[in-house]
Amino acid sequence: MSTLRRIGSELRVPALSILAAFLVGAILIFLTDVEMLRGLPADPLGSISRGIGRVLASYSALLRGAFGDPATYAKAIASNGDLNLWTRAVRPLSEGLVASVPLIFVGLGVSVAFRTGIFNIGGAGQFLMGALGGTIAALLFGAGVTPVPFAILMIMLFGIAGGALWAFIPGFLKARVGASEVITTIMLNTIAGNLIFYLVTNIDFIHREVGVGQPVSTELSKFVDLPGILPIAALRLDIAFPIALLTAVAVSFFLFRSTRGYELRAAGLNLAAAKYAGIAASGSIITAMLISGGIAGLGGALVVIGDAKQLQPGIEGSVGFTAIAIALVGRTRPIGVVATAVVFGFLAQGGRLMQADTIIPIEMLLFVQALVIAFIAAPDLTKQVMRIPFRRNAKPAPKPVTKGVA
Repeated sequence: MSTLRRIGSELRVPALSILAAFLVGAILIFLTDVEMLRGLPADPLGSISRGIGRVLASYSALLRGAFGDPATYAKAIASNGDLNLWTRAVRPLSEGLVASVPLIFVGLGVSVAFRTGIFNIGGAGQFLMGALGGTIAALLFGAGVTPVPFAILMIMLFGIAGGALWAFIPGFLKARVGASEVITTIMLNTIAGNLIFYLVTNIDFIHREVGVGQPVSTELSKFVDLPGILPIAALRLDIAFPIALLTAVAVSFFLFRSTRGYELRAAGLNLAAAKYAGIAASGSIITAMLISGGIAGLGGALVVIGDAKQLQPGIEGSVGFTAIAIALVGRTRPIGVVATAVVFGFLAQGGRLMQADTIIPIEMLLFVQALVIAFIAAPDLTKQVMRIPFRRNAKPAPKPVTKGVA
């Protein structure tokens, strides 16, 4: 019971932070409704009711896009096992989990670096280099050259190697010459993006046939295709998601159950004390960056083979900076990173339907996501918005009165 109470206490503020973000977002959606504002002088009550209706419709579309339409679920239940209806019903859930996969991997990688006191901004570049490594492995070992399980294993190893080697550069520069990892990782993100563009445009081994407008690699599904979790082609959720969960378990065990993980966390808490205890500072920095980049690279390799199925410029999207926010919101703990990444994945999936069914722009969803981060990062603000009473420090118990002379 105490464990459940502790978990509930830890989840209370994040849950209320999400609710507060949606409330503030609803107010902003209402106040920026141009049609409502135009009709306000002539018909105040009607305009206000229409504005509130648009807010409710937009959030309804967001929830339906993230978790599915209740009407579709009802039809699927009443159909006595109609596979097509069940596929339509659970597809939003599947797509939300698919969208969370890159966020989980890069968020875990960034969390390892943060725990060591390193601000790794290069998750996007390491993700890209992992995608490049996975692409090369698919072209070398796929298409029947080796068995599919071995090809997938090589894709994962090449992805880990690509991300780790790309993260080794800023880690080495930080450890040896004291170069700021913030600057070097940001610059390497740009270099990685331009390198991918050059490779898919000019290298015959990678790029697609001439005549295609957008520079992309060849279709990787012709070489290797990741197995799906469910034997339904319309559901794109593949083994990348359970691998992401297993990676989170491995990261948690490494950080909180291993000697080396303890040394890295000690270096992040107090580098001077860690040096005094005999922990090598340079070794901790390089090790943390290698692990961080390797995890992000693994995500890039699995995403380019499973979800994207082609290497192309911009495949990383905004995963780098979003993963930083996810790591901070999840308090750099693997379970928190996974939970936050799944929430952001569902928000991204629901935002597509919200934009399609309503006039609300997608930027409003990004604003709500930013509010979620702000409220979780500032729990006192959440308590003020939601009117949660603050706990006052208990008064110290009076010391017992003793008689006599000691």
